[in-house]
Amino acid sequence: MGSSSSKVADATPTRQDRQKCWEARDSYFACLDRTGVLKAGDEGKACKGENNSYEANCAKSWIEYFNQRRIIAEQQKNRLAQASNRAQDAKRW
Repeated sequence: MGSSSSKVADATPTRQDRQKCWEARDSYFACLDRTGVLKAGDEGKACKGENNSYEANCAKSWIEYFNQRRIIAEQQKNRLAQASNRAQDAKRW
């Protein structure tokens, strides 16, 4: 039992592990932004190095979450911009 519980403890990401993941994610997403790509994986070979680092430093479940949040955040930004434009138009009348 002792060895299985230590494996579980070893699998828990440390603060440094999380920091490496976030830095790799930020670098990858910055590359996607530079290439004008919203959905991760649609960039072709443009961000290959950043993507490799992202996948090497982040758990698959985290990658799926971050990629989904990227799309959701962009959709929210667009909705907020539309709502702001409508509110400004309504004030003009």
